[in-house]
Amino acid sequence: MDKLTVRERVWQTEDKVLAPYATHAQFTRGRMREEKLCDFRTVFQRDRDRIIYSNSFKRLKNKTQVFFAPEGDHYITRMTHTLDVSQISRSLARSLRLNEDLAEAIALGHDLGHTPFGHVGERVLNKLSSTGFMHNEQSLRVVDVLEKGGRGLNLTMEVRDGILEHKSSGKPQTLEGKIVSWADRIAYINHDIEDAIRAGILKNEDLPAFPVSVLGKVTKERIHTAIADIYEHSYGKPAIEMSADVEKAIKELRAFMFERVYNLTNKVILERAERMITELFAYFMAHTEKLPAPYAALLDEWGVERAVCDYISGMTDRYAITVFENIFIPTTFSMSGLEQ
Repeated sequence: MDKLTVRERVWQTEDKVLAPYATHAQFTRGRMREEKLCDFRTVFQRDRDRIIYSNSFKRLKNKTQVFFAPEGDHYITRMTHTLDVSQISRSLARSLRLNEDLAEAIALGHDLGHTPFGHVGERVLNKLSSTGFMHNEQSLRVVDVLEKGGRGLNLTMEVRDGILEHKSSGKPQTLEGKIVSWADRIAYINHDIEDAIRAGILKNEDLPAFPVSVLGKVTKERIHTAIADIYEHSYGKPAIEMSADVEKAIKELRAFMFERVYNLTNKVILERAERMITELFAYFMAHTEKLPAPYAALLDEWGVERAVCDYISGMTDRYAITVFENIFIPTTFSMSGLEQ
């Protein structure tokens, strides 16, 4: 009988299949707290599973991507966006002979720290907090501190780095992290276009000519073009690269979306979302006794402002509205006792 563990057999497979510049699970930089290795899963597979079963991941299904509380079942949420990024990341990692498990884990965890009401919520908390607020930094805080009753998920250094550095301005240390950074942009630009068309804000013919000529007329064509281009320019290299025309087209399409969709949509929800978050922030800063127990437990070590930001950023859209209404909206009462 084979005495090797399942994990060790996966290690052997990685040695045979993965490129030499890929991140091999056997040679992970480790975790902040040392743990005994699992016989059945590599460290990156365990990280993926820990993220999927986390409370923060479950809440993504009720957090805004672009459209706040949309009418309809087919709009992209933070959860479906995350799954899109995961799928694109896995496709790229597999085709480039990189570590698919690592790319998947980073992708699934990259937006765990996002606020309610999408980037509007992020900007409001960034303005209110004296130390600032960025969703990628909060995502790392979620997996390091907030999950599991303050113990965090104790993820590997490679996954933590990919989560923190996934923004376009970031500098991931692994090729798998660089894949997720590109997959994030490819996913949100294209599916946000679909949502904007569904909402009647855009028509397909409104899209700028150059990006359409390079990438394609419909979502599946544009995603395929981007993936194929990265593959063509990165295979066999210790780098994740894209052709100049495709990168230019993606950047132009992103700029177009900010001008025609993101800024317009944000204006529609900004006033209500900003008021809710601002009032909630002020209320809990002044009434720390009202913080739920897991966040009250953070006060001594992290301070009031940090605990309040943790609580508010972890809210779903619906929960933030409910909390706001319970605090600031008078409840109805019966007038029957006043009848003459």
